[in-house]
Amino acid sequence: MALKEQLNKFNKQQEKCQSTLSSIASSRERSGTSSRQPVPLPAAITQKKPDAAPVQFSKNTEQLQYINSIKKSPVGAQIKRVIDLLFETRLALTPEQIKERCHVDMHSNKAVFDSLSKNPKAHYDGRRFSYKATHDVKDKSQLRSLVYKYLDGIAVVDLKDAYPNVMEDLKALSESKDIFLISNSQEDIAYPNDFKCEIAVDDEFKSLFRDIDIPNDMLDVEKELLKIGLKPATNTAERRAAAQIHGISNKSKDKKKKKQEISKRTKLTNAHLPELFKSLNASSSRN
Repeated sequence: MALKEQLNKFNKQQEKCQSTLSSIASSRERSGTSSRQPVPLPAAITQKKPDAAPVQFSKNTEQLQYINSIKKSPVGAQIKRVIDLLFETRLALTPEQIKERCHVDMHSNKAVFDSLSKNPKAHYDGRRFSYKATHDVKDKSQLRSLVYKYLDGIAVVDLKDAYPNVMEDLKALSESKDIFLISNSQEDIAYPNDFKCEIAVDDEFKSLFRDIDIPNDMLDVEKELLKIGLKPATNTAERRAAAQIHGISNKSKDKKKKKQEISKRTKLTNAHLPELFKSLNASSSRN
């Protein structure tokens, strides 16, 4: 019994000591926290610095080399690039827009700017450049009207740059017989299909034309042509020599058909025209 009491007493002492140690530790923590005060930081440190813009480096080396080669190319080559751009787009573009599209910088190259301003295929209004065609037509109706102004014909090469589908319209006008497209060995010519124009010919000129004596022999015709500096289309002397070599007579054959005489054996199909058979009646009466 006494042992049990002592054990209980010992446990109570242990609990008391444990609570005492806990109170001491908590008091130390409170005293340490209160003694340390926060130190204010400088404003330059507390303010967050803005992120600097990232430096971008082009990875397309070939594109940079290509643009650089254009800048170093001759003035004529750069002008051609701009003219081709204006022709293909048919837009009025500022120098900045031209640089963006074909990499020709006219602001940094005065020679290109001055030459392009005076180029016959470019129009500059003081701000923008645009393509200048040989003839200012915009559609098929205006194209037809232009061709009809040239009674002697207009070269197709001068119409090709008028607007993008001008060749299709020329073909359509030709198929509808509004115009004629004639091709020769050198170029194509567009003619108006209009025969209303009357050409007055002087009577004296008509008389001179009718009084011209044309030789009967082609040799003489060829000689006269050579005298006035014209090359004959034929060579009669050479043709006749070749005919003699091959045994072909060069004498012209008279191929006049003989008139058929009306006889008793002729089948009369035009009996209603008695004047045709006077000779037949006369011959039959003699027999």
